[in-house]
Amino acid sequence: MAEAARLTDAVRDLLESGRRERLSQLLEDAHAADIAAVLRELSLPDQVILFRLLGRESAGAVLAELGDQGVTELAGALDEGEISSILDRMRPDDAAQVLEELPAEQVEKVLDLMKEEKSEEVQELLEYREKTAGRLMTTDMLAVPEHVSVAEAIEQVRRSPVAESAPILYVVDDHDHLVGSLPWRRLVTAAPTTPVGLLRQEEAVSVTPGTDQEEVARLVAKYNLVAIPVVDEDHRLLGAITVDDVIDVIREEATEDIQRLGGAAGDETALDPARAVFPKRLIWLLINLATAILAASVIGLFEHSIRDLALLAVFMPIVASMGGIGTTQTATVVVRGLALGDMSASHLWRVLRKETTLALTIGVATGLAMAGFAYLWKGQALLAGIIAVAMTLNMLVAAVVGVVIPLLLKSFRVDPAIASSVIITTFTDVFGFFSFLGLATLLIRFLL
Repeated sequence: MAEAARLTDAVRDLLESGRRERLSQLLEDAHAADIAAVLRELSLPDQVILFRLLGRESAGAVLAELGDQGVTELAGALDEGEISSILDRMRPDDAAQVLEELPAEQVEKVLDLMKEEKSEEVQELLEYREKTAGRLMTTDMLAVPEHVSVAEAIEQVRRSPVAESAPILYVVDDHDHLVGSLPWRRLVTAAPTTPVGLLRQEEAVSVTPGTDQEEVARLVAKYNLVAIPVVDEDHRLLGAITVDDVIDVIREEATEDIQRLGGAAGDETALDPARAVFPKRLIWLLINLATAILAASVIGLFEHSIRDLALLAVFMPIVASMGGIGTTQTATVVVRGLALGDMSASHLWRVLRKETTLALTIGVATGLAMAGFAYLWKGQALLAGIIAVAMTLNMLVAAVVGVVIPLLLKSFRVDPAIASSVIITTFTDVFGFFSFLGLATLLIRFLL
C-alpha cells in the first residue's frame, strides 16, 4: 500500500509539472496492477493523459486490471481506434472482459476496427453467457496431436506465439478431442523420439462452456490446478481457463456474497458514482421496506395488548433482534459452505441438527440472561419468563430458516447469499414479534 501511495504521488507530481518523458519512464517500470490503482485515484482527464503514455501491451494489461467501472469511464473518453488497437494485443478473454463493460454501439465499432482474426475470437467468447466458463476461457492455448514425437512437440511449442503464457500443454487426438495433458518437465526430459501420447496424463477434470464460473473456481481449488480445459459436448478442446482468471472469479464471488449478505447489489465498489449505485440500493431497500411493513402488521395485530401494557413495546425489539442475529450467523455459515462446495442438500439433516441444537442451548442461555435483566429492571417474573420462552423459540426458528432458505434458493438456481439480507430476517422479525406478543396477550390478565 505504501508503494502504491508513493507511485500515485510521483505520478501526480509529474503530471502537474508536465514532465511526460519522465512519467513514461516511471510507467515502464511499474506493474499493471499498480498503474490501474493510480488511475483510480486520478480525474478522468488525467487518466486519459496517463493512459496514452502507455505502450499498447502495457495499456491492455492495465485495462484488464482496472475493474468494470474504471473501464467504462476510461473507454468512454477514448476513441474506438485507440481501444481496438489495444484489444488487438490482449488475450481474447481479457479483450472480451473489457468489451462487455462498453455500450453495445461502441462494442460494434471496436470489433469492426480490430484485426479480423482477433475480432472473431472475441465475438465467439461474447456469445457465451456472462459468468460462465465460455466467457472466461482463452483460446490462446497450446495443444499438440498425440501421435507426434517429443521433438516435434517442442518445435511446435517453440513456434507458437502463446508459448510464454500457456501454463500447460494439452494433448488431442486427430479430431481435436482432449485426451490429456503434458507437464513441461516431462516434455523436456523425455527422449526426443518418444510419442507424446505415451507421456500424456489424463486430465482429472474439464468443464463445458456453460459451466458456472463459481463451479470452475471450486474445481480449480479442489484439484490444485493451474489451468482447467474447456471442452464441448463431444469433448473437443475449445480453450482453457488459467488460474489468474480463477483468482479474479474467487474474489468477485466472495465480494458478491459479502455484499448480498449485507443487502447490497453484489457488484458495487466503493468508488462507484452515486448515480450508478442508486437504483441497485433502492431496489433492495424497497424490498426491505415491504418486509418491514409485514413485520409491523404483525405488531398491529396486538395493538390492544401493547396499549394495555406499554411495557411490551420495550422488550419486543430485543426478541426480534436476537433472532435476526442468530439466523444471520447460521445463514453465513451455510452460504459459505454452499459456495465452497462443502455443503449440499444431502447434508441438510446433519447441519439442521447441529444448528437447532446450538439454537436451543444459545436461546436458553440468552433467554435466561434477558429474563434476569427484565426481572431486575421491571420486577415482573411472568414477563421475564415470557421473554425467555419467546427468545428461545425465535432462535430455533432462526436456525431452521438460516439452513433451509439458502438451500431452497440454491435448488432454484438463485444466489443463496441474498437470503440473509431480506428473506430470513423477515421470518425472525415476524415470528419474534408474534411469539412474544402472542404469549403476552394470552397471559395479559396476569401481567396487568
